[in-house]
Amino acid sequence: MRIAYTIAPGKGDTDQLLYGFARKALTRGHRLCGAVQVNTDSCDGGLCDMDVKLLPEGPVIRISQSLGPSATGCRLDPEALEQAVGLVSSEVAKGADLLIVNKFGKHEAAGRGFRPVIAEALSHDIPVLVGLNALNRAAFIAFTGDLAQALPADEAALTAWFDAQIAERNAPA
Repeated sequence: MRIAYTIAPGKGDTDQLLYGFARKALTRGHRLCGAVQVNTDSCDGGLCDMDVKLLPEGPVIRISQSLGPSATGCRLDPEALEQAVGLVSSEVAKGADLLIVNKFGKHEAAGRGFRPVIAEALSHDIPVLVGLNALNRAAFIAFTGDLAQALPADEAALTAWFDAQIAERNAPA
């Protein structure tokens, strides 16, 4: 299975890492699909708005909803997430060099969200790079059967893994 994941230590660090990696891979001429998270400040009690930029060229979809400054529930907008998933699934069907999933989160752990798209990409031999947090690591490992490769939270490490995937795919049989 050609799947890897990374976990960056600070809040939002994985988002920034995957976004920077994706931008550079696109400038190198690679065909990417998936979603990278770009958060923006909001006036909702100091919490950020969660947006995903769909690869390769957009759109940007807000996947958070404002629940008010004293709300404690999950702010993820499941309908917006599923809209993003549908658009990414269409791109996977066209073929790509890499699928990037900004986060294997609660929805993916429960079998929804980007989980079917990850499986679809792998079935088409498209490598997958996933952002992960420690809370959902066990569910991710259960999903991948412990076959996913852990990568350091470093752009050079992500690039080296991706370049190896491209070289393996292009190697003579």
